[in-house]
Amino acid sequence: MKAKKSFGQHFLINEGMSADIASSLQMTGDIKNVLEIGPGKGVLTKYLAKQDTNFKVVEADQDMVAYLIDHKVLQQDQIIFLDFLKLNLLKVFDGQPFCLIGNYPYNISSQILIKMVNHAEMVPEMVGMFQKEVADRVVAQPGSKTYGVISVLVQAHYDGETIIDVPPTSFSPPPKVNSSVIRLVRKENYELPCDERLFRNVVKTAFGQRRKMLRNTLKKPFF
Repeated sequence: MKAKKSFGQHFLINEGMSADIASSLQMTGDIKNVLEIGPGKGVLTKYLAKQDTNFKVVEADQDMVAYLIDHKVLQQDQIIFLDFLKLNLLKVFDGQPFCLIGNYPYNISSQILIKMVNHAEMVPEMVGMFQKEVADRVVAQPGSKTYGVISVLVQAHYDGETIIDVPPTSFSPPPKVNSSVIRLVRKENYELPCDERLFRNVVKTAFGQRRKMLRNTLKKPFF
Protein backbone atom coordinates (compact mmCIF):
# COMPACT_ATOMS: atom_id res chain seq x y z
CA MET A 1 0.00 0.00 0.00
CA LYS A 2 1.75 3.14 -1.24
CA ALA A 3 1.28 6.60 0.15
CA LYS A 4 -0.69 8.97 -2.08
CA LYS A 5 0.51 12.52 -2.64
CA SER A 6 -3.07 13.68 -3.24
CA PHE A 7 -3.88 12.84 0.39
CA GLY A 8 -0.61 14.18 1.78
CA GLN A 9 0.18 10.73 3.19
CA HIS A 10 3.37 9.92 5.10
CA PHE A 11 2.79 6.75 7.11
CA LEU A 12 4.20 6.68 10.64
CA ILE A 13 6.32 3.52 11.02
CA ASN A 14 8.08 4.12 14.33
CA GLU A 15 6.31 1.84 16.83
CA GLY A 16 7.82 3.42 19.93
CA MET A 17 6.88 6.89 18.73
CA SER A 18 3.34 5.71 17.99
CA ALA A 19 2.93 4.32 21.51
CA ASP A 20 4.24 7.57 23.02
CA ILE A 21 1.83 9.68 20.96
CA ALA A 22 -1.14 7.52 21.94
CA SER A 23 -0.26 7.70 25.63
CA SER A 24 0.12 11.50 25.53
CA LEU A 25 -3.65 11.90 25.12
CA GLN A 26 -4.85 12.51 28.68
CA MET A 27 -8.64 12.57 28.12
CA THR A 28 -9.16 16.08 29.53
CA GLY A 29 -12.42 16.38 31.43
CA ASP A 30 -12.67 12.59 31.68
CA ILE A 31 -13.85 12.46 28.06
CA LYS A 32 -14.06 8.90 26.73
CA ASN A 33 -14.80 9.72 23.08
CA VAL A 34 -11.74 9.82 20.80
CA LEU A 35 -11.56 10.58 17.07
CA GLU A 36 -8.41 9.90 15.07
CA ILE A 37 -7.92 11.82 11.82
CA GLY A 38 -6.22 10.01 8.93
CA PRO A 39 -5.30 6.64 10.47
CA GLY A 40 -3.63 5.38 7.29
CA LYS A 41 -2.48 1.82 7.86
CA GLY A 42 -3.20 2.02 11.58
CA VAL A 43 0.23 2.16 13.25
CA LEU A 44 -1.00 4.75 15.75
CA THR A 45 -4.57 3.43 15.60
CA LYS A 46 -3.79 0.05 17.12
CA TYR A 47 -2.44 1.70 20.29
CA LEU A 48 -5.44 4.01 20.55
CA ALA A 49 -7.91 1.17 20.00
CA LYS A 50 -6.50 -0.68 23.03
CA GLN A 51 -7.43 2.15 25.37
CA ASP A 52 -10.66 2.21 27.35
CA THR A 53 -12.40 4.70 25.05
CA ASN A 54 -15.24 5.06 22.59
CA PHE A 55 -12.94 5.21 19.57
CA LYS A 56 -13.55 6.16 15.94
CA VAL A 57 -11.46 7.24 12.98
CA VAL A 58 -12.19 9.43 9.97
CA GLU A 59 -10.41 8.50 6.74
CA ALA A 60 -10.87 10.01 3.26
CA ASP A 61 -8.92 7.35 1.34
CA GLN A 62 -11.10 4.36 0.43
CA ASP A 63 -8.04 2.10 0.02
CA MET A 64 -6.99 2.87 3.59
CA VAL A 65 -10.50 2.10 4.84
CA ALA A 66 -10.36 -1.29 3.11
CA TYR A 67 -6.88 -1.93 4.55
CA LEU A 68 -8.00 -1.23 8.13
CA ILE A 69 -10.97 -3.59 7.80
CA ASP A 70 -9.12 -6.36 5.91
CA HIS A 71 -6.28 -6.36 8.46
CA LYS A 72 -8.77 -6.30 11.36
CA VAL A 73 -7.32 -3.10 12.81
CA LEU A 74 -10.86 -1.74 13.31
CA GLN A 75 -14.47 -2.72 12.86
CA GLN A 76 -16.34 -1.08 10.01
CA ASP A 77 -18.65 0.81 12.38
CA GLN A 78 -15.59 2.53 13.90
CA ILE A 79 -14.60 4.06 10.56
CA ILE A 80 -16.09 7.22 9.07
CA PHE A 81 -15.30 7.31 5.34
CA LEU A 82 -15.13 11.07 4.77
CA ASP A 83 -12.85 14.07 4.53
CA PHE A 84 -12.53 15.47 8.07
CA LEU A 85 -13.04 19.00 6.78
CA LYS A 86 -16.51 17.98 5.55
CA LEU A 87 -17.42 16.11 8.72
CA ASN A 88 -20.26 17.39 10.91
CA LEU A 89 -18.61 17.21 14.33
CA LEU A 90 -21.96 17.34 16.11
CA LYS A 91 -22.88 13.95 14.62
CA VAL A 92 -19.68 11.99 15.33
CA PHE A 93 -20.57 11.02 18.91
CA ASP A 94 -24.23 12.12 18.95
CA GLY A 95 -23.41 15.65 20.08
CA GLN A 96 -21.05 14.59 22.88
CA PRO A 97 -17.56 16.15 23.18
CA PHE A 98 -14.50 14.20 22.07
CA CYS A 99 -10.71 14.35 21.93
CA LEU A 100 -8.89 14.66 18.60
CA ILE A 101 -5.66 12.88 17.70
CA GLY A 102 -3.73 11.96 14.59
CA ASN A 103 -0.78 12.11 12.26
CA TYR A 104 -2.43 14.88 10.29
CA PRO A 105 -2.00 15.30 6.52
CA TYR A 106 0.33 18.28 6.27
CA ASN A 107 -1.57 19.76 3.32
CA ILE A 108 -4.68 20.38 5.49
CA SER A 109 -3.18 20.60 9.00
CA SER A 110 -3.89 24.32 9.43
CA GLN A 111 -7.47 23.81 8.25
CA ILE A 112 -7.88 21.04 10.83
CA LEU A 113 -6.79 23.45 13.56
CA ILE A 114 -9.20 26.15 12.41
CA LYS A 115 -12.09 23.68 12.30
CA MET A 116 -11.21 22.54 15.83
CA VAL A 117 -11.14 26.15 17.06
CA ASN A 118 -14.51 26.78 15.39
CA HIS A 119 -15.90 23.86 17.40
CA ALA A 120 -13.97 24.39 20.63
CA GLU A 121 -17.06 23.49 22.65
CA MET A 122 -16.82 19.96 21.18
CA VAL A 123 -13.05 19.38 21.50
CA PRO A 124 -11.48 19.77 24.97
CA GLU A 125 -8.14 18.22 23.96
CA MET A 126 -6.10 17.58 20.83
CA VAL A 127 -2.86 15.70 20.20
CA GLY A 128 -1.49 15.93 16.69
CA MET A 129 1.50 15.49 14.43
CA PHE A 130 2.31 18.56 12.35
CA GLN A 131 5.10 19.83 10.19
CA LYS A 132 7.50 21.26 12.78
CA GLU A 133 7.27 24.77 11.33
CA VAL A 134 3.48 24.74 11.78
CA ALA A 135 3.67 23.18 15.25
CA ASP A 136 6.15 25.84 16.36
CA ARG A 137 3.80 28.58 15.18
CA VAL A 138 0.84 27.11 17.04
CA VAL A 139 2.60 27.07 20.42
CA ALA A 140 4.78 30.16 19.85
CA GLN A 141 4.91 32.76 22.61
CA PRO A 142 4.10 36.47 22.07
CA GLY A 143 7.13 38.41 20.93
CA SER A 144 8.78 35.47 19.15
CA LYS A 145 9.43 35.51 15.40
CA THR A 146 7.08 32.57 14.85
CA TYR A 147 4.14 34.16 16.69
CA GLY A 148 1.39 34.91 14.18
CA VAL A 149 -2.25 34.51 13.19
CA ILE A 150 -2.54 30.77 13.90
CA SER A 151 -0.82 31.28 17.28
CA VAL A 152 -3.38 33.88 18.38
CA LEU A 153 -6.45 32.08 17.03
CA VAL A 154 -5.56 28.77 18.67
CA GLN A 155 -4.22 30.17 21.93
CA ALA A 156 -7.35 32.26 22.43
CA HIS A 157 -9.07 28.96 23.25
CA TYR A 158 -6.31 26.45 24.03
CA ASP A 159 -3.07 26.09 25.97
CA GLY A 160 -0.41 24.23 24.01
CA GLU A 161 2.89 22.43 24.38
CA THR A 162 5.28 20.44 22.21
CA ILE A 163 5.36 16.76 23.16
CA ILE A 164 7.85 15.14 20.77
CA ASP A 165 10.02 16.18 17.82
CA VAL A 166 9.89 13.52 15.09
CA PRO A 167 12.59 12.99 12.42
CA PRO A 168 11.72 12.15 8.77
CA THR A 169 13.04 8.60 9.25
CA SER A 170 9.99 7.80 11.40
CA PHE A 171 7.80 7.87 8.27
CA SER A 172 7.36 6.05 4.99
CA PRO A 173 7.94 7.76 2.67
CA PRO A 174 10.04 10.18 4.74
CA PRO A 175 8.88 13.80 4.36
CA LYS A 176 11.35 16.51 3.41
CA VAL A 177 10.64 18.35 6.65
CA ASN A 178 10.88 17.63 10.37
CA SER A 179 7.71 17.05 12.37
CA SER A 180 6.48 17.71 15.89
CA VAL A 181 3.66 16.41 18.05
CA ILE A 182 1.81 19.03 20.04
CA ARG A 183 -0.89 18.80 22.69
CA LEU A 184 -3.62 21.41 23.05
CA VAL A 185 -5.91 21.59 26.09
CA ARG A 186 -8.95 23.84 26.05
CA LYS A 187 -8.85 26.73 28.51
CA GLU A 188 -11.35 26.79 31.33
CA ASN A 189 -12.67 30.13 30.06
CA TYR A 190 -12.35 29.44 26.35
CA GLU A 191 -15.28 31.54 25.12
CA LEU A 192 -14.23 34.97 23.91
CA PRO A 193 -15.79 38.04 25.59
CA CYS A 194 -16.21 39.67 22.17
CA ASP A 195 -17.59 39.05 18.70
CA GLU A 196 -15.72 36.03 17.27
CA ARG A 197 -15.77 37.21 13.67
CA LEU A 198 -14.56 40.69 14.58
CA PHE A 199 -11.74 39.19 16.67
CA ARG A 200 -10.52 37.05 13.76
CA ASN A 201 -10.70 39.90 11.29
CA VAL A 202 -8.68 42.16 13.58
CA VAL A 203 -6.03 39.47 14.15
CA LYS A 204 -5.66 38.66 10.45
CA THR A 205 -5.49 42.33 9.51
CA ALA A 206 -2.93 43.16 12.20
CA PHE A 207 -0.56 40.35 11.26
CA GLY A 208 -1.13 40.82 7.54
CA GLN A 209 0.56 44.24 7.65
CA ARG A 210 3.34 43.79 10.18
CA ARG A 211 5.38 46.76 8.98
CA LYS A 212 2.62 49.28 9.53
CA MET A 213 1.79 51.00 12.79
CA LEU A 214 -1.06 49.07 14.41
CA ARG A 215 -3.22 52.20 14.76
CA ASN A 216 -2.99 52.73 10.98
CA THR A 217 -3.66 49.09 10.18
CA LEU A 218 -6.83 49.01 12.27
CA LYS A 219 -8.39 52.18 10.84
CA LYS A 220 -10.49 50.31 8.25
CA PRO A 221 -13.97 48.90 9.14
CA PHE A 222 -14.12 45.15 9.80
CA PHE A 223 -17.75 44.47 8.87
